[in-house]
Amino acid sequence: MLEPAKRYTGYRSYEYLEAGVDYRVFDLAPEIGRVPAYKGLSLNSAQSERVTRLLTESLVISLHEHPTVFPKDINQTVDYNRTARHQTGFEGLSRSGMTVVFDNLMDGTCCITSQMGWKWTDVVADIGMRLSDIAHQDYVIKVESIADVHEAHNSGRVGLVLGLEASTMIENEVDRIDMLYGFGVRQMGIAYSEANTLGGGLKEKNDGGLTLFGEKAVRRMNKLGIAIDISHSGDVTCLDTIKHSTKPILITHAGARGVWPTNRMKTDETLKAMAERGGVLGLEAAPHTTLSPAHPLHSLESVMDHFTYCVDLIGIDHVSFGPDTLFGDHVGLHDAFADHLSLNEAHYGVPYDKVPYVDGLENPAECFWNIIGWLVQHDYSDDEIRKVIGGNTLRVLEEVWH
Repeated sequence: MLEPAKRYTGYRSYEYLEAGVDYRVFDLAPEIGRVPAYKGLSLNSAQSERVTRLLTESLVISLHEHPTVFPKDINQTVDYNRTARHQTGFEGLSRSGMTVVFDNLMDGTCCITSQMGWKWTDVVADIGMRLSDIAHQDYVIKVESIADVHEAHNSGRVGLVLGLEASTMIENEVDRIDMLYGFGVRQMGIAYSEANTLGGGLKEKNDGGLTLFGEKAVRRMNKLGIAIDISHSGDVTCLDTIKHSTKPILITHAGARGVWPTNRMKTDETLKAMAERGGVLGLEAAPHTTLSPAHPLHSLESVMDHFTYCVDLIGIDHVSFGPDTLFGDHVGLHDAFADHLSLNEAHYGVPYDKVPYVDGLENPAECFWNIIGWLVQHDYSDDEIRKVIGGNTLRVLEEVWH
């Protein structure tokens, strides 16, 4: 893990307001040191220096995170979320080495007014409150274009891309996609596990594919310049979306079903179709997702088993990382929101050994140091590493964000 970036001045979320008067205060999890540091890498001094150089000099893009700080008592998350005031992990981000992070906000836990999430008013409140906080500091900047990506890199700041894991909140209103674009959203999923007006989610037993309205929504996203994500969509809907989009498709956070046979992982057919159209896969690391037979206790090694499989299957130009981490107890969050996040259906009866955290990929501050460390230890070249930590994603965004 790096020292805090020089550009970061120590800002904490909502410090321009009076805590306990203007908003409810929660005891939050630490951004650094919540769990022991990863011990799985054996790097000599030259290799460690190379990791630091690649992390600090390269354009590093995470395709999927939730870089906010959760309550220390994770069972307080519902109450915390209902305030709409998620606190951004500015200090953790300052140590991450990331240039750009796709921030997918509260996603399926966005329950400000509804227990079920994904309501239009809740999503707008989530976006608005986060952007109000971001606007009061100068280290994290909102990214809406390729020029903003380069500005973040050149100025030593972190760029934040607003993303939504599903389009459920647009209901049958295609013009709401334009409104979300106006708010700054630059990446949207089709469906989040449950089917919606656009298509099927991965938990559905019968995936009918992309609907006619879904086709219309895909065309609108293409025209606006919104990157389309199919991480949580069903198999048929994934293939239909790839077929109907005129732009490359992202799978921002998933793995390979050829390594671990659950619905949450993508089939070889989907991965190949995505790559053939120029897209990129971001490898997932949320607890108990990208497991592998060789490393059934979820860790960096489990995730990298998916990495090597996917590089062999679709080529290194189409693989990247979307670790899907946060600051706090991610396993506890899954337990608290199991129904919202459709975790049982995603595992689809495949047994696994539960771990308290994903060793080596526990939070946004540590992910890319350990990923690059693994790649260095396994003799990948600088050019190959730069591709998978950001270059491949930038290539897709240059085509999609017109």
